[in-house]
Amino acid sequence: MKKKNIIDKNFLEKIPARNEEIGWKKEDDGLITLEVKNTGWANKLAQVFFKRPKVSYIHLDKMGSFIWPRLDGKINITELGKLVDEHFGKEAHPLYERLAKYLQIMHSYHFIKWVE
Repeated sequence: MKKKNIIDKNFLEKIPARNEEIGWKKEDDGLITLEVKNTGWANKLAQVFFKRPKVSYIHLDKMGSFIWPRLDGKINITELGKLVDEHFGKEAHPLYERLAKYLQIMHSYHFIKWVE
């Protein structure tokens, strides 16, 4: 049996917010670059022995760059989806499936948190 892509209505009511520890800047081309400090003992070892950087730069695509500044902890995923749909139209579809997956990935990397 094929699994349906169903997003829980409660998930769409969640409110995402940027992690304040993540630096970011808007580049000249309008895209966002996240600046993630590599801290902790494992990262320190990797920096010393494997020449890993102290800061990693994550370059967001145009949709991610549209979404990131709006993750202010004030609007839920449903409202965010409406903004994305207005801006990107069919390019963003399937809208809520893509948006939910994107936010889940951002959360898994600790780039965002959920507001209680």
